[in-house]
Amino acid sequence: MQRYLIVTADDFGLHESINVAVEQANRIGILTAASLMVSGPAARDAVERARRLPTLNVGLHLVVADGQSTLRHCDIPLIAGADGFMDGDLWWRAVKIFAHRKARRQLESEIHAQFAAFARTGLVLDHVNVHKHLHLHPTILSILLRIGREYGMRAVRIPAEPLWFAHRAGRVRGATDTLLLRPWVAQMKHRVRSAGLFHNDRIYGIAASGKMDEEHLLAILERLPEGVSEIYSHPAAPTTATITPAMRTYRHAEELSALTSSRVVAAAAALNPFRGGYSGVMRSLGRSPA
Repeated sequence: MQRYLIVTADDFGLHESINVAVEQANRIGILTAASLMVSGPAARDAVERARRLPTLNVGLHLVVADGQSTLRHCDIPLIAGADGFMDGDLWWRAVKIFAHRKARRQLESEIHAQFAAFARTGLVLDHVNVHKHLHLHPTILSILLRIGREYGMRAVRIPAEPLWFAHRAGRVRGATDTLLLRPWVAQMKHRVRSAGLFHNDRIYGIAASGKMDEEHLLAILERLPEGVSEIYSHPAAPTTATITPAMRTYRHAEELSALTSSRVVAAAAALNPFRGGYSGVMRSLGRSPA
């Protein structure tokens, strides 16, 4: 079986420095995809850049926590604050969505609105994933699968990180988190496949979130297995601004340097996997993304 490699930048549209990094990493580095935050402050700039990057595959980065909503607060008061911000208390949000019917309905409305906003960009929907991987939550996944099909969703990211990389990047905690998530990941894979949708076999970047440097990328490429692998990171051009408080420890510029590193570019070229987005992988495997 062939190796397939998708290299993605998340949070496209959150900040102009991220958009600049995405463009640079796609033009001169190994970046092949980006996940768009449609309600991000720099979303319009991201879309304009994407339109002039023919090899960049753009998907939807759904935000249901720790980010700006698309709808007004008055439409979704149970999941967004007065300023439209959906807080980052992931545990409480997960409980509320499971137990509160009105909160679930408001979440459905917000997810609908984000899919619709992506459709209005005119970009081809390459894939869908969720900020903080909250589609591991069975209720959120159910809503995503139901609404996504209405908008032509064909591929969903599965956050299944290999144990060796989780331990390398996150030591004991990284490995423990990966093991604890395995039952949820297995259920998620089953549900996505049952819905007739495509997904990656594995992903790299969870335990190294905010610190996907050159060393990590080279280690991944050295051990890249057959099948569909996705590497994701959070690159940004150097800036004095804090992109978000939740990312204050992220080494964005290092991640951009890693994606454009001559050593990484050479290692990927020598490995010679199929490189592109989810749509390209599907076509290569004979599964039409249309």
